[in-house]
Amino acid sequence: MEIERINDNTIKFYMSYLDIENRGFDREEIWYSRERSEQLFWQVMDEAGDQEAFDMDGPLWIQVQAMEKGLEITVTKAQLSKEEQDYQVPNEPSQIDEGLNERLEDLLDMQLGEKIRKASREKQAKQDNQARLIQHTVAFKDFEDVIQLSHQINLVDGISSELYHYHERYVLIVKFDDDVIDDHVQDNLLSIIYEYGNKEKDTIPVILEYGKVIFAENALEQTQHYFK
Repeated sequence: MEIERINDNTIKFYMSYLDIENRGFDREEIWYSRERSEQLFWQVMDEAGDQEAFDMDGPLWIQVQAMEKGLEITVTKAQLSKEEQDYQVPNEPSQIDEGLNERLEDLLDMQLGEKIRKASREKQAKQDNQARLIQHTVAFKDFEDVIQLSHQINLVDGISSELYHYHERYVLIVKFDDDVIDDHVQDNLLSIIYEYGNKEKDTIPVILEYGKVIFAENALEQTQHYFK
């Protein structure tokens, strides 16, 4: 995560989705769970307080910008007029935190309301589609192993595959359509696949974000076609 101090009253965070996952948050849950999004916010604000000595007392304005590879969060201390400074500030820290949480909650509602509804619709459609897809990630040390696999495996209907170069290895994402291929056939196919590669430890979102695309679709078919 990068923290940029704009001025005395404004600070900006640049967080990749990997930064978010490394803090124990799922990249999707921050849009669907208000509680989790607030937890993430206060966590990064604590870091800002440690690194930049940013004072969080008083009203805060928060702007969240979703980008292709992460989030940009801008936090600005509200500048109050002399009349506005006369309001009574609670003395108990818990009361201050509660007030800040309420402002953050309202702001998230305003900024993310439509985005959350849209993302929710997209997520539901994605879940409906993925409910019947069984996904596996397999790592290969050499591309030659991928070539050999492509000529040995029986590419029946219901298999889709993608290939990426990631951290000096080749990673194959294989998806089985559970409505088309039964468990017995899937197990047989996997036994062949794992003769040539090993289970990849990193998650699919990380591979998609940081891996270099070799074949975005029909990876095994294209490897078989182009590499005899």
